[in-house]
Amino acid sequence: MATLGFVEYENASSEVRAVYDDIMATRKTDWINNFWKAIAHDPVTLKRTWEDVKQIMGPGALDPLSKEMIYLAVSVSNQCGYCIASHTAGARKKGMTDEMFKELMAVVGMANETNRLVSGYQVEIDQQFKV
Repeated sequence: MATLGFVEYENASSEVRAVYDDIMATRKTDWINNFWKAIAHDPVTLKRTWEDVKQIMGPGALDPLSKEMIYLAVSVSNQCGYCIASHTAGARKKGMTDEMFKELMAVVGMANETNRLVSGYQVEIDQQFKV
């Protein structure tokens, strides 16, 4: 259960409803997921977070599938079960196959392992890697 519960659309302030309406219009959906309903207790955070997500996950130099897979990889590294589920679903909707998922998880696991080895051994950065 969310710490403060969820702000459902019918109980939301006009400020929160405006953000919910934008989320649904942008995502072409008729529902609001629990993440947004949980943070809607703070309308300022809700609006700021939605605007940031909309801008960053929107059109850019990276294609939508790559963005979802990067988000998924970071979510796995941060062990956020909700974000893992959400962005796995998002990546699948954008074309991620089982093979792509397995390879992504292998990369995430390898990066986490080698990151910890570098940190533990306190490896100095090679001059060639410094820009």
